[in-house]
Amino acid sequence: MKEAMDNLDEFGRKLNIVRDRAAKLQNQHGQSPSQPQPITSQALAELETALEELRVAEEEMRVQNDQLAIANIQIKAENRRYHDLFEFAPDGYLVTDCVGLIREINYAAAKLLNTSQTYLTGKPIANYIQLDQRQAFRARLNQLHHTDKLTEWEVKISPRLAATIDASLTVSIIRDNQGRPTSLRWQMRDITARKKAEETLREVQLHNLQLQENARLKSHFLAIMSHELRTPMNAIVGFSQLLLRQQNSPLAENQQNMVKRIFSNGKHLLKLIEDILQAAKIEANSLELIPQKFNLVELINEIKAEYDSLVKQKNLDFDVHLDLANLIAINDSDRLRQVLVNLLSNAIKFTDVGGVKIKAWELPLDQIAISISDTGIGVAEENTKDIFREFHQVNQTITRQHGGTGLGLAISDRLIKLMGGKIEVESKLNQGSTFTIILPRSVNQ
Repeated sequence: MKEAMDNLDEFGRKLNIVRDRAAKLQNQHGQSPSQPQPITSQALAELETALEELRVAEEEMRVQNDQLAIANIQIKAENRRYHDLFEFAPDGYLVTDCVGLIREINYAAAKLLNTSQTYLTGKPIANYIQLDQRQAFRARLNQLHHTDKLTEWEVKISPRLAATIDASLTVSIIRDNQGRPTSLRWQMRDITARKKAEETLREVQLHNLQLQENARLKSHFLAIMSHELRTPMNAIVGFSQLLLRQQNSPLAENQQNMVKRIFSNGKHLLKLIEDILQAAKIEANSLELIPQKFNLVELINEIKAEYDSLVKQKNLDFDVHLDLANLIAINDSDRLRQVLVNLLSNAIKFTDVGGVKIKAWELPLDQIAISISDTGIGVAEENTKDIFREFHQVNQTITRQHGGTGLGLAISDRLIKLMGGKIEVESKLNQGSTFTIILPRSVNQ
């Protein structure tokens, strides 16, 4: 730019000399018009025209020079901006020639390679690829010249005097106007943490698959064992009933007491086996609903009749309040019966004073609500979130007063979800509990 300014100044100086000489010639011609002159008036006019053109050319050159100066300032600013972006970019950036010799390298890339930028300039980038990958790296480097696509691959980087890291390299080719490759632009990113996370994720996924397989095997084992245990237990319960009912040779009182205990415990064990079998089926997703049209009021009244005697034995109140305009529902009535029986038997089992209540009413969006309330021992608020968990009971000790496996509520919750509904619970310790079932009137909706 300085040289252009100097040339322009020299052009102006020479132009002024020519202008001065032309003026002198014109003055001489004007002072001695009668004397013959080597330069005629015509020549002077042409010279004046040439001078004017030179003045115009001078102005154009000055304008162009100003434009060049502005462009030069902009180029310098862009170069500074590029340098700052290149130098302070969070990722590593390099520029190499076509064989991989480093021409430029920013701070982030030098930090990844654990050495200075000055030292790295002029060094082959292949020197910092893990030894067993260098041959493959050079082969890929040679193939870059034949593609116009952005190329990316993962390599092991061996920084100077530091541990090997996993890196992602993204390479683009810079070509001249004739399309010949002139340099390579590299982005280098440390992906060691990402690779470790991916490996951890693979291990977790493998572990999950193993857990799923273990769960499947467990469910299969429980189903088989439940079937195997149910057969002899049915025989024990059946023969106990026969012994208690025989008229020809009745048992002695102490024998009857023992058979009653066998019968009672047999029924209890059979119920536990049924719960385990059903839990295994639910876990294995092999339990299917059988939707059918049924009268909800009749179903609730039948369940109440079954438990009237048990409620009377404990001197409890037993209320039923049904507020249903449409008595018909379409769902699996057997599964709903099972859930209601489980909730009602729990309410009676855990209530010694007061009573139990069954309510049913209609909700918007063609839904039905059924609640079973009691005034029993209740559940502490912090424990209500766990009561639908399998094998969970509020009192987990062996000497707890009330028996059971803790499967009943878990099975009920899963069954209601299969039926398209949900169970909600409200409970206060020593004040009772209310379990509310919300179901669609038709499971197909």
